[in-house]
Amino acid sequence: MNRFVTAERALRNAAPHRLVEALRDALRSQYAAESVELLMADYGLTVLQPVSAQFPATESVAMHGTTAGRAFGAQDPVVEETGDLTRAHLPVTVRGDRLGVLTVTLPSATTAEVLPELVDIAGVLGHEMLVAERDTDVYLQARRRDRLTLAAEMQWQLLPGRSCARPEYALGAQLEPAYAIFGDNFDWSAGPDRLMLYITNGMGEGIEASLLTNLGINALRNARRAGIPIEDQAALADQAVYAHYRGACYLSVLLLDFELSTGRVKVVDAGSPQMMRMRGRTVEAVGFDAQLPLGMFEETDYVAQEIDVQPGDRLVFVSDGVYSVAAPEGETYGEKALAKAIAATRLLPAAEVPRAVLRELSDHRGGPTAEDDALVVCLDWFGRQPGS
Repeated sequence: MNRFVTAERALRNAAPHRLVEALRDALRSQYAAESVELLMADYGLTVLQPVSAQFPATESVAMHGTTAGRAFGAQDPVVEETGDLTRAHLPVTVRGDRLGVLTVTLPSATTAEVLPELVDIAGVLGHEMLVAERDTDVYLQARRRDRLTLAAEMQWQLLPGRSCARPEYALGAQLEPAYAIFGDNFDWSAGPDRLMLYITNGMGEGIEASLLTNLGINALRNARRAGIPIEDQAALADQAVYAHYRGACYLSVLLLDFELSTGRVKVVDAGSPQMMRMRGRTVEAVGFDAQLPLGMFEETDYVAQEIDVQPGDRLVFVSDGVYSVAAPEGETYGEKALAKAIAATRLLPAAEVPRAVLRELSDHRGGPTAEDDALVVCLDWFGRQPGS
């Protein structure tokens, strides 16, 4: 255990931009590691990018068809035997948010003994990276396969993460086009008894759409952190958006407040995002009473309605950039195709579902180029176990 403590201290004491170097030195001295490399998941979730002084990184590892990609997708260690050495690929994940893969090459004779400790070290590295990102761009740069547009930069900085997991639920989300997103967004907040989730679709394009979404999300967060109900959160955010844009721009939002102990959900539907539910093998759209988008008119009142979720339910939320996409022949993606795509994800974890749905959408569209933002958020509901 002393060697684990040494590695942990090395990470905690390292300069923000030198986490990988500090860990490499510690693993070499304490675990006889031959090499140590950190690979970060890119914004598009297509490749793993090495943390490097060079930007963009010259070499990347594909998510599909590689051992490192398999470790990232399965969220389990994957080892490769190469003679007297073993390469261990270890998921770097923080509370369900999948950041990348730590690859360590070390003597095969010691792998089985030290692998559990290395798994824990990868977790410590993830925590330290999130703290270090306040003071350095090294890890944010490593996630980029290409340059982000300014609007996309603003949107990604606004997000809570791309996945999250607790005993009661698991969340996964993805935005496309990842490097040029401008209006769609999501936000969540986990508390001891509740989960609040926002699915957002801001009108407009480019910087203007991103500015609108930033105003709306921060207004909702400000109201949420004041401890008020979601219908009042919507009303206060509506006032903030209207005060600035006077109805010229508005924000479509689906707000949900989950009670973890019961599965009761309060919902305010203020716009275009839609929710699909998979219960058992049945996939269906769940409709709500439509209310006005935030900021359309002055002092709009919002009313919450209630639904129940059951253990085993999968909820998938999409923006209009998903269900309204047209094929080359003109046929829109629509509810039927979306339900089929969701049903095909039945065996995937929540964090993998958005990427799988967006791949299906790309096939329908006939190419990777999107004319509108596309947002997919997946929530798997497990419910609170008795006595927990």
